[in-house]
Amino acid sequence: MSQVIPVILCGGSGSRLWPLSRDQHPKQFLRLVDQYSLLQSTIRRAQVAMGGDPIFVANDAHRFLVAEQVRQLESPLGDIILEPVARNTAPAIAAAAFRALDRDAQSTLLVMPSDQLIPDAQAFSKAVAVAVAAAEQGALVTFGVKPTFPSTGYGYIKAAAQPAAAQATPVECFVEKPNETRAQEFIDSGAYLWNSGMFVFKAATYLAELQALAPAMYSTVKASVDNGKADLDFFRLDKTEFEQSPSDSIDYAVMEKTAKAAVVPLDLSWSDVGAWDAVWEVSPKDSDGNVLMGDVLATSTHNTLVKTTGRMVATVGVDNIVVVETADAVLVASKDKAQDVKKVVEQLKSLKRSEYLHHREVARPWGSYDSIGMGTRFQVKRITVKPGAKLSLQMHHHRAEHWIVVSGTARVRIDEKEFLMTENESCYIPVGQKHFLENPGVIPLELIEVQSGSYLGEDDIVRFEDRYGRV
Repeated sequence: MSQVIPVILCGGSGSRLWPLSRDQHPKQFLRLVDQYSLLQSTIRRAQVAMGGDPIFVANDAHRFLVAEQVRQLESPLGDIILEPVARNTAPAIAAAAFRALDRDAQSTLLVMPSDQLIPDAQAFSKAVAVAVAAAEQGALVTFGVKPTFPSTGYGYIKAAAQPAAAQATPVECFVEKPNETRAQEFIDSGAYLWNSGMFVFKAATYLAELQALAPAMYSTVKASVDNGKADLDFFRLDKTEFEQSPSDSIDYAVMEKTAKAAVVPLDLSWSDVGAWDAVWEVSPKDSDGNVLMGDVLATSTHNTLVKTTGRMVATVGVDNIVVVETADAVLVASKDKAQDVKKVVEQLKSLKRSEYLHHREVARPWGSYDSIGMGTRFQVKRITVKPGAKLSLQMHHHRAEHWIVVSGTARVRIDEKEFLMTENESCYIPVGQKHFLENPGVIPLELIEVQSGSYLGEDDIVRFEDRYGRV
């Protein structure tokens, strides 16, 4: 049997899970149900399903989030492909297929979105084995989830015959998200499955079908891989070529047109965790049907989800609502209107507010910073630097900075002067002077940064040297 390579698609914004999910920290990187993020749960599931070192396809802005979460699992970093622009799933999978062929000309791909929840990894692994056997015979296999209710939020797959758990059945057709009446008809017929968005096929088979059915996409993606370049732990697709690729899903570009489509049924718990009502569905509940995460006091509260990240939240006399607290935003919504949270995100974007884009605490490859205070001509940040990590050598045109070490040890350079600082020591960096900050120790470095000046935006950074390739 050929090598099975997991391909994990890390795109998506998860706007319905705002305010926890943000554009720069979307839902696949969140810990929603247990101690693992959805991405980490996907990696662990792939390991059970006999997968080799994975291939990740990610947005350039999320590259360090992907790498850090893989490292937290002490898992092989594999191959992280960076998309310069979003072009939907068909080109992303094609890029992974070309890279997989460089490893093994006979490789088989197990394609999975990074934002789904499947608690029973063993049952999933058995279904993957069935799909791999069919893929070895030339099929392009998708997984169809046995529906548990007439969902209008999922696409459907109709098999050509009654699907059996131990075999792959040819696909008769794919159906777009239906209205409530049609969804109920699908459930009643017993012939339809939810479209899971997961696939198994030989890399060469997929590319051959793509070349036949979408030749422009095939040629532009191939050129973007051929002209791509390694960058630290990542592989950057060529932007000029990839931008020219048509933007299409694998369903539209290949699966709905190919004669090789087959489906393996999944009769197990599955969720794409698309909104807060789905998080409530899949989470453990108390005797009143509540999901309470964080510092929560609930009185006369029923069938409600409350999630806090810091402040205490109390509820009294409410039913069927969602409350999500973060450092800079609070969401209160009716649970049955959870799908409409994306409208809030759209409004934030139209108002050019930063709350759709990132959290108050922002992840960086060297650690993170938390903007704890801001006013006219000043800003205060709490900065955490990981052991051994180093910020870029940089300067600012419009702001000066004052650093005070709270814990740990800092190595600091200001122009040509380099020195160490420890707890309760401080330094001043005038406007225009080159400087860097490094944690040479074995524990996290925490410090307070006070910025002052006429402009305090993050784009007032001129980098001269950077170990993370951001110069």
